[in-house]
Amino acid sequence: MLKKVARWIDNRLGTSAFTQDALNKVFPDHWSFMVGEIALYAFVVLIVTGIFLSFFFDASTSQSVYDGSYAPLVGVEVSDAYKSTLEISLDVRAGLVMRQTHHWAALVFVAAIVVHLCRIFFTGAFRSPRELNWIIGITLLILAIFNGFTGYSLPDDLLSGTGLRIAYSIALSVPLLGTWMGFLIFGGEFPADQIISRLLVTHIMIVPALIIGLLTAHLALLWRQKHTQFPEPGRTEHNVVGSKLWPTYAAKSLGLFFGVFAILVLMGGLFQINPIWLYGPFEPQQVSSPAQPDWYLGWVDGALRLFPAVELRAFGFEIPNPFYPGVLLPGVTFLALYAWPFLEQAFTHDREPHNLLDRPRDRPMRTALGATTLAFYTVMFIASSSDLIAKWFTVSVLDLVRVFQVLVILIPPAVGWATYRLMKALAGSGAPRLTEMPLSALTHPNGRGNGAFPHQERGRDAHAGGATAGDDGDGRSAARTGGDGALPAQRIDDRE
Repeated sequence: MLKKVARWIDNRLGTSAFTQDALNKVFPDHWSFMVGEIALYAFVVLIVTGIFLSFFFDASTSQSVYDGSYAPLVGVEVSDAYKSTLEISLDVRAGLVMRQTHHWAALVFVAAIVVHLCRIFFTGAFRSPRELNWIIGITLLILAIFNGFTGYSLPDDLLSGTGLRIAYSIALSVPLLGTWMGFLIFGGEFPADQIISRLLVTHIMIVPALIIGLLTAHLALLWRQKHTQFPEPGRTEHNVVGSKLWPTYAAKSLGLFFGVFAILVLMGGLFQINPIWLYGPFEPQQVSSPAQPDWYLGWVDGALRLFPAVELRAFGFEIPNPFYPGVLLPGVTFLALYAWPFLEQAFTHDREPHNLLDRPRDRPMRTALGATTLAFYTVMFIASSSDLIAKWFTVSVLDLVRVFQVLVILIPPAVGWATYRLMKALAGSGAPRLTEMPLSALTHPNGRGNGAFPHQERGRDAHAGGATAGDDGDGRSAARTGGDGALPAQRIDDRE
């Protein structure tokens, strides 16, 4: 029956040639290439759980007296949005598991995108011809962060209301446009009655549609272009060594999907997150403290806490303090990320297409810059919990903020310098991996002295460029299944 259906479709659409070619497409086997799939599968979980939650959520700020099953709040006036979220959590069967799974999936979704982008950055996978996919990836990160914020703002609890109050203040700080932006986004002065309904439309329709469109474009570009791979024997700029889509890679991907799904549901069932019944409903005159946003906005929260209490005047306008850490810093951050492939091209004059990846040691300056940047945002992320840290260690919050203001200046360059030295030492030692590098290489980072491995050229190792065993001399690998450089279980695709 299935063969008849397939033949009927093929006679009308001519899909057999494309299907056969697609099933034979080769994908690299390295585990790091699966991180992007974790993001995709977390997004699938978000859609499934989000549809379930939308059946029960009421996006209204109308007030009513709570008379549900949570005794401490009985008789308290709450919004319909908060009340419906409480009912999902405490009264709807499997509602709390679904809601917490949805929240955990959002955190994993953003985390997987960040790790995926870090892998692309540190291995140079953004270079020609993949600049467009890098731009798509950065845009996906922005959309994921924005959709996460709109999502955890929907319950109208005290913590999410505090976050919205901060967002409103940041919007107002934009010179000239701030007041207009605040009214446009919130529908009036904070707290406005229309904000929850606007957040819901944005959260479940506009941003997911954009994410789906960009994911489709990302996968289409990935399919159209050759997949990148790490430089190893039998691998060149003109082939891909790994597993065919069917059946090996499809089985791995399917197993990963079920693994991600199971772990997220397990987390949703076992690990409490965002217990809004403990926070209480949002009240404009109250502020939740201590208060931290979801992790992906921690760096912005930390920047707001650490930025000095200064305000500047420009062109006759006073620029409020929240503008610099809340608008300028994120804007510069993402503009720099968008521009990085082209900035590196301008500095290195390397515009050739690349299908073989760099290892971090091969580009110590890029690796050091990336480590410096990560250290900078990590310090700000930790600073977003300054109130919690001060409470745990019984120290002054203001003193702790001053410490972080010093650390955010000192730690990033120190991390960058140490990373640069380490990458130079690792490259000079010729060690296949960091754990096998002799300590003496750290004192001779350029490969001088006794840092290089025996039988290897100093400053290189068996994976660094040049013709390898199985290379026929013109840049095309002669490796084939079961011999000549490729592992027996691997397949090779050398189609242009």
